[in-house]
Amino acid sequence: MGTSVDFPPQLQSAIGLGVFVFIGWALSENRAAFPWTLVAVGITLQIGLATLFLGVPFMRDGLLSLNVLVDAIQSATAKGTSFVFGFTGGGPAPFAVTNPNSIITIAFTILPIVIVMSALSALLWHWRILPVVVRGFAYALEKSMKIGGALGLGCASNIFLGMIEAPLLIRPYLEKMTRSELFTLLTCGLANVAGTVLVLYATILEPAIPGALGHIIVASLLSLPASILLSKVMIPGTETTPADLGTKPLYRSTMDAISTGAEDGMKMYLSIIAMLIVMISLVALANIALGHIEVAGAPLSFERAIGWIFAPIVWLIGVPFSDAAVAGSLMGTKTILNELIAYLNLAALPGDALTERSKLLMLYAMCGFANLGSVGMMIGSISALAPSRRDEIVELSLKSIIPGTLSTCMTAAVVGLLPG
Repeated sequence: MGTSVDFPPQLQSAIGLGVFVFIGWALSENRAAFPWTLVAVGITLQIGLATLFLGVPFMRDGLLSLNVLVDAIQSATAKGTSFVFGFTGGGPAPFAVTNPNSIITIAFTILPIVIVMSALSALLWHWRILPVVVRGFAYALEKSMKIGGALGLGCASNIFLGMIEAPLLIRPYLEKMTRSELFTLLTCGLANVAGTVLVLYATILEPAIPGALGHIIVASLLSLPASILLSKVMIPGTETTPADLGTKPLYRSTMDAISTGAEDGMKMYLSIIAMLIVMISLVALANIALGHIEVAGAPLSFERAIGWIFAPIVWLIGVPFSDAAVAGSLMGTKTILNELIAYLNLAALPGDALTERSKLLMLYAMCGFANLGSVGMMIGSISALAPSRRDEIVELSLKSIIPGTLSTCMTAAVVGLLPG
């Protein structure tokens, strides 16, 4: 796929796995306490899960067919948005439309999915469906990765609730967690995306990457062991904090779950709109300033600059050298700005800008909240839950962006190891 003979794609990915773990060790607070067994178990678990979900035909086909859920949620959301926003929300236009794409707005047709998913997630949590799944994941992590009950519950809930809401489930244990456990919890939060945005990202990526929802779910599952092993490499620790998994209900009734979920979703919706406006405007300003500088026969831009910086990282996950600059620009956008803008940029690329393999690997590499804005939100929310540890939370949160980013890169590299 455009890679040199000396470096087949799978070899690139294998080298990348080793390099990412090495970076974690190089930044470790105690290099002598390298957790060999945990690293071996974590990588084996990642490869095993990737092989199961993407290598076994019926499992892969089942996951990729999950996009029928995307279509259903899109269709249902469109009913609500067209009722509230009229033709700007997907309803019939009161005039002849010669270019349908011109009246599609992100704010009124795509982003409202976040509100619907937030309410749906709250409802599934109140009905005790998600808690059962979370407890299953928590138990599996405790047994395989040898972590405590409180940490296992916090990490597992990140897949469904996200980095802000998940710590609420283990609030009584945050003050008692060890430094290593707290760092792992923060890293897990940055190495995953919340269930409330799964369908949003799948909706954006589906035209460019068929079966996007299934791949995003797999990415979240694979990044769990990666984030645990990398955080334990950087801050080793064997002491564990047990927890009673019988957490008290988050909602008083079904209606309370729906209304609270909708309210939380609306806050996220408005936050995303504000963030998109500001971030894209700032990049535009940067490009206006940089455009006066010419490099290699073309004006310099934010995208070109970060593409060169992150090109070695994306090469290590298995992206061919010919695609590294474009893919590096996406990875830099995800890290400095956020994954939503990076996914929008990925979906908008010309068909020949990246190979199909590179597009898939970048979906996995960018599937996490590890960026500066998310770190700020995490510091504010978790500090409020454990005020006595605020200074430590600030320190560890800033540090966790490194293993948070490396975790998704490891996940992409593991997928890159698979044939095809």
